[in-house]
Amino acid sequence: MTTESKRDVLVLLGPTAVGKTKLSLELAKAYGAEVISGDSMQVYRGMDIGTAKIRPEETEGIPHHLIDIHDPEDAYSVAEFQEQGGRLIEEISGRGKLPFIVGGTGLYIESLCYGFRFSEAVADEAFRSEQEAYAEAHGAEALHARLAAVDPESAARLHPNDRRRVIRALEVHHQTDTTLSASHAGQKKESPYRLCLIGLTMDRQVLYSRIEERIDQMLAEGLVEEVRGLLAKGYDRSLVSMQGLGYKEIAAYLEGELTLDEAVTLLKRDTRRFAKRQLSWFRHMKEIEWVETGEGRSFAEIFAEIQGVVARKLPGVSQ
Repeated sequence: MTTESKRDVLVLLGPTAVGKTKLSLELAKAYGAEVISGDSMQVYRGMDIGTAKIRPEETEGIPHHLIDIHDPEDAYSVAEFQEQGGRLIEEISGRGKLPFIVGGTGLYIESLCYGFRFSEAVADEAFRSEQEAYAEAHGAEALHARLAAVDPESAARLHPNDRRRVIRALEVHHQTDTTLSASHAGQKKESPYRLCLIGLTMDRQVLYSRIEERIDQMLAEGLVEEVRGLLAKGYDRSLVSMQGLGYKEIAAYLEGELTLDEAVTLLKRDTRRFAKRQLSWFRHMKEIEWVETGEGRSFAEIFAEIQGVVARKLPGVSQ
């Protein structure tokens, strides 16, 4: 595909609580864009507060795609996201609108932006069962240590509680004798699109404070009740969706394994660690133009800087 025929795609990414939502709405209005959610948890229906999902009344009429498309018992994959996202980019462009990917799930966004091919390792149910049994007997940390021994890079970006992806990374190594991280690193980094990748960042301690404030707000909005409702509907804690931040900690509280204070402390700690992993993933995406959104910068300043980046990277896009 020649540069001239490539679709323009705007991307806004960054760690949780950095301020993507407000900026995304203003940018979408300015450029006539439709938003493609690049968040692996916002696909699940009924999981709203814990995923910081934008409410329908907050979208200001801007179409938002890949939100509320799965029930919590149906695991969502990066390959599914890539297929659906690619189709949406064509459809949105065909309507004369700008496809605009917004989110914080690095692997999902990068796979769509660069058309990653996924490992040819097929499911090995016996191997998976063996790893599940090991995790049950020795704990998630021990299973994660197995991955760290053979693929430290993947282990660094995956939380020990993300058992499904930890096992998949082990499975790829078991079957192909190469690591998942090497597979990703070896991908051809030429995008089928004309990309403008904008990353939001801020002082780490300020970001951590914002994360803690957001969690307090989630609790005030009814996070405990949301998780209680999901459990009451029969959504098991072992589901991929229920392993998401906010859900596994509050579920542990509701099952009597933790006090509420302990669950909230754990959630804040794990979310800070998650933000750190997000930033680590994004840092290896060399084409990102980073924009500082910390204290002392007005919204107008930040918005103007982003407009300058868009004008440079996507000269054919008009406001």
